[in-house]
Amino acid sequence: MSPSNLSPKTLTESDFMRLFVQHELALRAYARSILPTWNAVDDAIQEASVTMWQKFSQLDTEDGFLPWAKVIVRFKCLSLITKYRRDLCLFSDEMLQQIADEAEAIQSEQVTSIRSSLKICMQQFTQPHQELLLAPYLAGGQVQKIADDCGKSVNAIYKLLGRLRQKLSACIERRLQAEA
Repeated sequence: MSPSNLSPKTLTESDFMRLFVQHELALRAYARSILPTWNAVDDAIQEASVTMWQKFSQLDTEDGFLPWAKVIVRFKCLSLITKYRRDLCLFSDEMLQQIADEAEAIQSEQVTSIRSSLKICMQQFTQPHQELLLAPYLAGGQVQKIADDCGKSVNAIYKLLGRLRQKLSACIERRLQAEA
């Protein structure tokens, strides 16, 4: 059977979730390059994810997800800017368009490189420290649970977490500079 006779794979809801999670950091970075605050980014990503979910059937291949999603995020960002314009002093439409175009030029290889550096740097930490670094991003109360398990105050755990994050950040920066 020739490749032209094969029907294209229909993308499923689980494909959407996997692709969205895989590219969420890149989409957030892209939105932040357009929007003035992280709260605005959260709003834009939330609205964009709903639109992506509703229009996911329009996507033909997994490879096209990130460019397709960036278009949706861009429109949501520009829509939010219109709302914020009444309350904030923001860049002109032309400037925002230029910023969005430049952000679009950021290659997914950079995101892949950052993610790879993060993975390698995380492996340099002990298992308990890895768990602590991930704890704030997990569902409710993980830092509190770690503090209780260790018999330390939450404040002490957050101080340790801050030091670990600094070490992780420095490691990632060193790796990225070495690659450049």
